[in-house]
Amino acid sequence: MTKPYRVAIVGASGAVGVEMLRVMERRNFPVASLRLLASPRSAGSTLAFRGEEHTIEPLGSDSFHGIDIALFSAGGDISRTHAGRAVDCGAVVVDNSSAFRMSPEVPLVVPEINGADAKNHRGIIANPNCTTAITLMALHPLHRAFGVKRIFASSYQAVSGAGARAINELRNQVAAIAKDHPVEKEVFPHQIAFNVIPQVDSFLPTGYTKEEMKMENEGRRIMHLPSFRASVTCVRVPVYRAHSVALSAEFKKPVSLDAAKSALRSAPGLQFLEEGYPMPIDAAGKDDCFAGRLRLDCALENGLALWVCGDQLLKGAALNAVQIAELL
Repeated sequence: MTKPYRVAIVGASGAVGVEMLRVMERRNFPVASLRLLASPRSAGSTLAFRGEEHTIEPLGSDSFHGIDIALFSAGGDISRTHAGRAVDCGAVVVDNSSAFRMSPEVPLVVPEINGADAKNHRGIIANPNCTTAITLMALHPLHRAFGVKRIFASSYQAVSGAGARAINELRNQVAAIAKDHPVEKEVFPHQIAFNVIPQVDSFLPTGYTKEEMKMENEGRRIMHLPSFRASVTCVRVPVYRAHSVALSAEFKKPVSLDAAKSALRSAPGLQFLEEGYPMPIDAAGKDDCFAGRLRLDCALENGLALWVCGDQLLKGAALNAVQIAELL
């Protein structure tokens, strides 16, 4: 029988933190005790878990005594400050920020792809970027079949990727426009309602954004493929929940649609649509990712093009983190 664990959630009041609670309850994660941690602004409020209200506590240096597993989703600065303290107290940290993703001593894990890497942790396991995780759920089975060389991709990223405040900003802007009121913006640099913004994260000297380079850098680690190349344009779209990716991939081996369909059909955590196509409204709230519009790429040798959707708050964040904790 699986022993119950003493669990802490850092960033419990945020969109991902709330989703972590729901995922643990739905998947019957063995929780002996639960400690919810957030900023002083959220302290004192409550969240329900298995029919009981749990009070959010302010995060501090002594928050992790007696904790076995700590799920972090409060940003890189918080993780860099507190993850080591949690490990020193004997906890294993599953971190949803970018703080440790490229650290060689920290496994970067998508359980369906490289779950065995979690065994090599030294106290911290990193959760990948949401768009990377969703894309690789469809790309990795094709890589196993044909050996991926490089990809060209455009992402269509929901506002949920920027947190609860971003979700509210889209909702408020839509309401304001419907009433012909002025639009206010705080989270995004431009109006997001009825618009698309071809910038996610800050720009690098190359002209790519940090978000765009995560696909290549994190993909190399997760797939154990140092030669992997990815040219990506990340776009924020006025969708509340679930990311989409238009993906063109070039492979080392000759490809066939029949073999590609077989690889996608048998991939864990992925639903392949042979007819029609998935949309973010279909993927929202679903654990699985979805792939469709598979075709031979007419511009790449040994190339395949496809469309992928996945819930950013689930497989892109909370679900993947809880799955990592389940591996422990």
